[in-house]
Amino acid sequence: MVVTAKDLRFNTSVVFDLLSKGEDITVTYRGKAKAKLIPIHEEKRKKTDIAFGMWRDKTESVDETVRVMRKGRTFDL
Repeated sequence: MVVTAKDLRFNTSVVFDLLSKGEDITVTYRGKAKAKLIPIHEEKRKKTDIAFGMWRDKTESVDETVRVMRKGRTFDL
C-alpha cells in the first residue's frame, strides 16, 4: 500500500493496523517514495536479548546475588 506523509501523520493508527496485518507500506512525500514500512514478524519479536539470559546458568537466585552485592564492605585493617 502507498500512503502520503500527511496520511501517515493524521492516520497513524490505520497504518499500524495495516502493518499488524502483514502489509508493506510505502510512504511518499511530494509524490516520490521516501520510506518503506515493513511489519516485524512474530519470530523476530520473540528473540531473547542476551542480557535476559545472563542468569540462566547461575544456581543462586537473582535476589540472593543482589543482597550480597548490596551488603556493606568490610575492611580488615
